[in-house]
Amino acid sequence: MAGTQAADGGLAAARLAAQGLTGPPARDPVDVVGRLLAVQAQDPRGLRLAIRSRTRGLHAADVDRALSADRSLVVTWLNRGTLHLVRAEDHWWLRELTAPAMAAQIRRRLAQEGVSPDAAERGVARIERALTDDGPLARGELRERVDAAGVPTAGQALIYLLIVAATRGLVVRGPVVGTEQAYVLVRDWLGPPPRAFDRDAALAELARRYLAGHGPADERDLARWVGLPLRDARRGLAAVAAELVTRADGRLDLPRGDGPGPGLPAPRLLGPFDPVLHGWDGRDWVGATGRLVTSNGIFRPVILVDGQAAGTWSMPAGRVELAPFTDPPGWGPTVAEALRGEAADVRRFLAPRPG
Repeated sequence: MAGTQAADGGLAAARLAAQGLTGPPARDPVDVVGRLLAVQAQDPRGLRLAIRSRTRGLHAADVDRALSADRSLVVTWLNRGTLHLVRAEDHWWLRELTAPAMAAQIRRRLAQEGVSPDAAERGVARIERALTDDGPLARGELRERVDAAGVPTAGQALIYLLIVAATRGLVVRGPVVGTEQAYVLVRDWLGPPPRAFDRDAALAELARRYLAGHGPADERDLARWVGLPLRDARRGLAAVAAELVTRADGRLDLPRGDGPGPGLPAPRLLGPFDPVLHGWDGRDWVGATGRLVTSNGIFRPVILVDGQAAGTWSMPAGRVELAPFTDPPGWGPTVAEALRGEAADVRRFLAPRPG
């Protein structure tokens, strides 16, 4: 190890700094995603708001441009079989790492949806053919093509077929068309893989990059976040051990300099499924997490005050409405003013770019 750091009681401050919520803002969406490695993306507004919280002055349209015109960011199924936003160059090796675990899981789910192995192969082949001939295609258009091949698409069957195609490196989500992302062939959208896959090198890169955006953390945090066995997390961390520091509490991190530790971020409105809620084996460090998740597993937008979850918020009819956990919330005029500024910035970010 590169050294040992004393525990300073600043776990939340350290993790929120690693997340890019304190310090200089990131320049653009690619910078944010590169720092975090992967951003959960099943909620389209949520992934865009994760970018807003870590930048200044951008618009949701800047994220759309990175996904569509620039092709610098990609959404596909990766960690834990869940949609994630990653840099295009990270898609290749992260897919290779996570695909085997996903494939076994999806085979079981397809069977539960009444899709036999033979039917699944026909469905994936029809998806590939449709995108070769006519891609990009929206999900509804792909459903029509797969239905025509006699393959079940009801329920979650089509999604699972798309996940199979994604784990094989055939398909990713591509340009933003209206309110959704169309599907494209990887070879058409991103070209050929830049290099041969090296599992040991990928595990080392995983450990290094995970800690860059989530440290301090431990092997269980890494394994939980990426959805790989503990042995893989240990292997990756061991490969970069000489680059790391060990805190007195046993957690690992990259060296962050010798100056004073980071302070807590200013009050923030974090979007649904923000990376702050998904990066570790537990969420107790950010507080009050039981009230942040609905009964069906949806992560609500979060009011963050003094580095802790202080409530949730929503946006009915374009208005930002705060729901503090305590009534009255107990924060002073400075926090209230900061949250008003955050609400205004959320509206600005999501609005069409002027001009």
